[in-house]
Amino acid sequence: MAAAAATTEAPTDIQENPLLSLNPASIPLFDKIEPKHVVPGMRAILKEVEEQLDALEKNVKPTWAGLVEPLERLQDRLSIPWGAVNHLNAVKNSDDLRAAFEEVQPDVVALSLRLGQSRPIYDAFVAIRNDEALWASLSVAQKRVVESELTSAKTSGVALEGEAKEQFNRIQQEIAQLKTKFQNNVLDATKNFVRIVTDPADVAGLPPSALGLAAQAAVGKGHEGATAENGPWAFTLDLPSYLPLMQ
Repeated sequence: MAAAAATTEAPTDIQENPLLSLNPASIPLFDKIEPKHVVPGMRAILKEVEEQLDALEKNVKPTWAGLVEPLERLQDRLSIPWGAVNHLNAVKNSDDLRAAFEEVQPDVVALSLRLGQSRPIYDAFVAIRNDEALWASLSVAQKRVVESELTSAKTSGVALEGEAKEQFNRIQQEIAQLKTKFQNNVLDATKNFVRIVTDPADVAGLPPSALGLAAQAAVGKGHEGATAENGPWAFTLDLPSYLPLMQ
């Protein structure tokens, strides 16, 4: 039901979608990004990146300016907005956001795999590495980028063909789904855990700010009248709650 809700969300004006304005020079407007923005925003970005990848593969040149710079822009166009969605899904998780994330994740993984397995791009990196004059002109940092891209392509399955490639991609999709499921289970378990403390001796030594937060949490759990001085106190697995107990 949740996934269906994400799909049938009222259309969002794509030009006002905050995900589309993200770039390496901008700070994500996390307070503006809502679950309804995720599916239409990411699908628009995926379409844009796929078109850019098509163009790069057709016109790629084995030079820094003809390969690395446009590839980096292309990768940033996908990773920055998706990174913002990932972050929100971890720190501001909700049923609607979770459903939107899970709806678009397979498409993001599929395009990421295509990027990593692009033979024209890989061959261009190989050409840079094998051009002695060009290689000698690169800085240490630039050489490291080229070598990292070559390694990444190999581990992404660029050399695979046919059934082996299809199986690899299926496994990558399954890993992504399992990772998301595990993250959701951890978030749910974290939200559901609470320890109510009533004995002042058990909280002796905690700073007043921690006791005040714990009393406030207890009120939220139905313990009306809880105070920092007299309790009861509620402790959760949220960092501000449990960290004072661990110090």
